[in-house]
Amino acid sequence: MASRVEIYSPEGLRHDGRRWNELRNFKCAINTHPVSCDGSSVVEQGNTKVLCNVVGPAEPSNRSRSNAEKVVFSVKIVVAPFSTIERRKRSQNDNRIQEMSLAIKHIFEDAVMVHLYPRSEIVINLYVVAQDGGLLQACVNAASLALVDAGVPMYDYVCACTAGIYDREVLLDLNRIEESDMPFLTMATVGNSRKTSLLQLEMKVQFDRLEGMMAAAMSGCHHIRDLIDKAVRLHGKSRLKRTIA
Repeated sequence: MASRVEIYSPEGLRHDGRRWNELRNFKCAINTHPVSCDGSSVVEQGNTKVLCNVVGPAEPSNRSRSNAEKVVFSVKIVVAPFSTIERRKRSQNDNRIQEMSLAIKHIFEDAVMVHLYPRSEIVINLYVVAQDGGLLQACVNAASLALVDAGVPMYDYVCACTAGIYDREVLLDLNRIEESDMPFLTMATVGNSRKTSLLQLEMKVQFDRLEGMMAAAMSGCHHIRDLIDKAVRLHGKSRLKRTIA
């Protein structure tokens, strides 16, 4: 059945007024819960909102999970029942939640200098408050910010973004309506480099159109990286002013 919403108009505008290569409104904050955890963040991408708390590096709660050579990760994603209009409660055993948790775990096992913390554990707790597309990318970006706040050494920020293909037009940073109407991928890159730590494709797409989707998603990742870096630097300056005062 055809979508009742015009995804992409002949004038080159999407139904929310963006051009094909424009990100949704991006907001982020760091050190939002300084008392309850070692690192915390909030990320809003459009109407998608994710909170992240990081605990560790610390001694593992279960010593059988410890690794003598590197830190181990534990990722937990909690989706609020009110995060979507369906108000459907998702359990921790939901296949989609488990896939996302595993993907985030693998991403940060490569991005963090894991050899510096042997026999330790880092717990990443993600709380999804609102969903409007780009859930995995928002979780990755929130986790990256929270790890920075916790002082965990990483090679660079890990930033994620989505891109989809509508007819022959590539669209960047999809919302929920766009995701349900076209094939799309989620990409995560390390810093401003071309190193890709995640490439997850949703649905089948012709191979000759994949390159354009990847190029757009990588450009979006680099733009988000600059926005995150700006937020971190502003937070650092505000902390420095308070220390001096």
